[in-house]
Parts: sequence; structure tokens; C-alpha cells
Amino acid sequence: MENDQKPSIKVIPLGGLGEIGLNMMLIIWKDSAFILDAGLMFPDDSMPGVDYVIQDLNVLTRIKQNILGIVITHAHEDHIGALPYLLKKVNAPIYATSLTMGFIENKFEEFDLLTSSDRNVVTTASPIQLGPFLIDFFAMCHSVPDAVGVAVETPIGRLIFSGDFKIDLNPIDGKLCDFEKLRRYAQEGVLALFSDSTNVEVPGHTRSENSLRPSFENIFAKASGRILIATFASNIHRLQQVLTVAKQFNRKVALVGRSMAANARIAVDRGYLKVPENILVDMKELEHIPDEKVTVLSTGSQGEPMSALSLMASERHKYLKVKAGDTIIFSSRFIPGNEKAINNIINELFSRGANVLYEKISDVHVSGHGRQEELLDLLRLVSPKYFIPIHGEYRHLSRHARLAIEEGIPEENVLVATNGDVIEITPDGIAVREQIDAGKVYVHGKGVGDIGRDVLRDRRTISEMGMITIFLVVSSHDGRLLSGPELSSIGVTYDEIEPELMGGAKKAILERISDLHPTGPNDWENVRDDIRLVARRHVNRLLGRKPVVQTIILQV
Repeated sequence: MENDQKPSIKVIPLGGLGEIGLNMMLIIWKDSAFILDAGLMFPDDSMPGVDYVIQDLNVLTRIKQNILGIVITHAHEDHIGALPYLLKKVNAPIYATSLTMGFIENKFEEFDLLTSSDRNVVTTASPIQLGPFLIDFFAMCHSVPDAVGVAVETPIGRLIFSGDFKIDLNPIDGKLCDFEKLRRYAQEGVLALFSDSTNVEVPGHTRSENSLRPSFENIFAKASGRILIATFASNIHRLQQVLTVAKQFNRKVALVGRSMAANARIAVDRGYLKVPENILVDMKELEHIPDEKVTVLSTGSQGEPMSALSLMASERHKYLKVKAGDTIIFSSRFIPGNEKAINNIINELFSRGANVLYEKISDVHVSGHGRQEELLDLLRLVSPKYFIPIHGEYRHLSRHARLAIEEGIPEENVLVATNGDVIEITPDGIAVREQIDAGKVYVHGKGVGDIGRDVLRDRRTISEMGMITIFLVVSSHDGRLLSGPELSSIGVTYDEIEPELMGGAKKAILERISDLHPTGPNDWENVRDDIRLVARRHVNRLLGRKPVVQTIILQV
């Protein structure tokens, strides 16, 4: 970044603006910087085979600033999931609260990063100094405990980043949002507020997590068989609710799913989850316990194909199968993009005789994000000079910006930014001065960044139209066709129809080859596309489809 005449803070969102997930920001003062959050994004239907999406972290190697640290607000994957990949690009210490650090360390164990990473547990009682940045943490309520917002004291004023939050006046753990700190910040002056926009379209206030207690008690009182509850493994408050109600109704609880068991263990070890005595059992023991005494806490609330609940529903789980009389609760929201998978598994569960409850028909979930009135409460409490909405699709950011303007912040002091915008903040104004390329990288298995738009396009076409492979053997001496063309297809049509379809395509290819008269090895390379197009047109003429066609020419 070029030096400016006026001293300014620069904030660059590298993810999380104009989308849900992928949250990451770079905060810069002159030649010093730190990173706020490092999250991933889960794929949608347009990304077949992709495990998840991360930021194009190469941008960090192109900037000249010294990155002094990585500060994390809470333990959700859309805020910590990219950390293992970030550490390959940036050698900087990590700062997070205790439970958040526990989840990070569990992740780092899988990536063999425990010994090489510099990890520091922070509290809301003690700020940290990173070069010119004095960073203070304040408690915020969310669907994972130990979430914080961040106040950054800079040479030209204070920036506040809300993190993901709701204003819960009756939280499970009794830890309220730190209104006193927020009031003090406002009294001292806040230059800019960056605030969560996820639930801005919903009027009113988000209900307290504690409001679910009567609903769970009612379900437990009526259920005559097993109760299986699918929720996010990070929602420790929801786990606490289930454990408490299960104890009340004299039920044993099994934790099913690797992340469910791991997160519960971490939360217990660090004092964030209180497990009633003698309530937990191994899932192998459940067959010896009467159904009316069994509760299962499971992963799979988003219909993930290899999750514990999906395996149970399809009778592929080693120890548990869904059966008639089970009550199954999806205690989470349907994340956009996952609706089809969730609905499919719900239908499967109903077909096996289970009674399935979910947010649309039953009171089994509350959000961890604040609605309009809570967003306004934060805005009024902090009273910033400048306002920048974050965390949400563009419509969320725009709506949040309008709320701020309606609340009295001057329109010229409200900025709707997108990923890659270099937001420049001075005491005299706020603006986007330039744009950098903030791209995305697809992760599939061990491959990071080896899948691009062309690969995804081919995958989508194969999944929708199928693929045909054409194999020919030609002489490397005189170009004569020695064998073929042999054709095979995957996912194009029924096996019974394939011979007729491929036979016609083979005839069309041979006619095209005879018209082109390839006489040498190089000629065959020149006709490769002609062969592909002939086969594709033949299939499209008969079936109205355009499959991916791969032509393999072997010279011998």
C-alpha cells in the first residue's frame, strides 16, 4: 500500500462481505497490520465435489505490511476454518479466548500444527498490544460460548468489530454482552463500528436460548421412544440444554459424531459445559437401555451425507439405526444451500416411522444472530462516527446501512463495502480508495487451489449431462487408424440404450474422419476437436443433451 499524506487506517475485507461465511479482515496502520478472523465457507450446489472454500491467501504475500497477529472472535468454522491454510502463508501468533482456542487446537491437531503454531489465550479483562494497535475484547452472546467483539485503539481513533452476536438477556451461562464496556467506548469516542448483518432482514429481537427449555421439556414429556437431536457440535449451550432436560426426565445421553464428542470434551475440560453425573453412555451401550430412557445428540443437522444422522437414516451406521417410534429433532436452522439435502433426509426419516421436528413446524431452534432491534441497540449504544456493515450478502449489508442512516448517522459516513475494497478511514472521512483482488480458493481433499471455474463447470456438466470417452489407436509412422473409435459413457442414458446411441456416434465419427483424411500423427491432433463435436452433436440431436466428451488418441 502506498503511503498517504493524511494518516489513515486501512481495513481490507478478504471475505465475509457479500456472502455468508469466509470471514476475514486485514487492519493496517502504515507498515503494521493484523488479521481479524480466518473463516471458511461451505460449498453450494454450484461447487460439486468441493469440501469448502477459503480466501485466496496469496494476497497476503503481496502486501508490504508486517502482520503482527491473528485475532479470532469466536469458534465457528466461518471464523476459524481457514487458519491451517493461513499459517502456511503468515507466520504470526494467534489470539483467542479459551474455548475458541480449544476448538482451534483440536483442528490444529489434525493438521499437525500444534508444535509449530504460536497460540495465546486472551480474556476480556486484559487487552493486548500488537505494535500500534491496542486490542481490547468485550463479551458478546452468540450460539457458541466465549464469543467476543474487538475494540481496536489506533493512533487516530477506536474501531469496534462486533463479531457475530445477539443480545441475550437470559443466557444459558449467565454471561451477558458487556454493555458497560460498550458504553465506556462510546463515552471515549468510537471512530468506526463494523457490525454483523446476518439477521438484519428480521424485525424485532432474537429470542433467548433459554426460551427453548419449555419446548424441549414438552417434547421429552411426550416422547415414548428414543429422542435423537441433531444440532451443530459447536452449540455448547444447546448441548447443555439437552443434557439438563435429559437428566430431568431420567434419560441417558450418547454423543454421536466425532466433532460432537470432541467439542463436548473440550467444553467440559475448559469449564463451559456441565455434564450431570452418570448421564453419558457410549453409543454401543444403547441397545441395552430401554428406548424411553435414551437420548442421542448427533451431528448431521444440515443433511451432510456422511454425518452420523445420515448414516443412521440410511442404515449405514455401525451401531445405530433410525426406527419407528423415534423422535428426531433438527435443532438448527436450514442454512441456505442445504435445504434440499435436509429435506431429503427428513423424508427418509419419516419413511422409517420416525416423528421429525424442525424449525418450520416446531419450537426447536433460536438464532445466534441479533435481529433489527438488537442491531439498532448496538448502534445506539456505541454511537460511532462511521458505520460499516459486515457479515452478510449484499442485500443484508445494504439493509443494515439503511438502518444506520435512518437512525441518524450521516449517509456520507456509512459505507457498504465488498471483499477486496481498501477502506480508508481518517478523522475527516471514510472511502474506498482502491480495490485488490480478493479471490476464492476451492479445497477438495488434499488439493488446495487446484480446482478452478473450468473444472467446476465440467463437474456440473458431467453431473447433469454425463460424459463420453472416445478412444482411438493410430500409427505413429503413417497416421493410419489401427483401432477404434471405441466409445463408452457414464451418466448419459440407460445401459440398454447406450449400444445404439454409441453405435450411431461411432458411425458419425468414422464418416467425419474419412472426410478429413488425417495422414500423419500431427493431423490426428488437429481433428481431435472435430471428433469431439461430432459425438456431442449426435447425442444432442437424439437426446437433447450436451455431455462432456473426452477424446483419447494413442499413437503406437
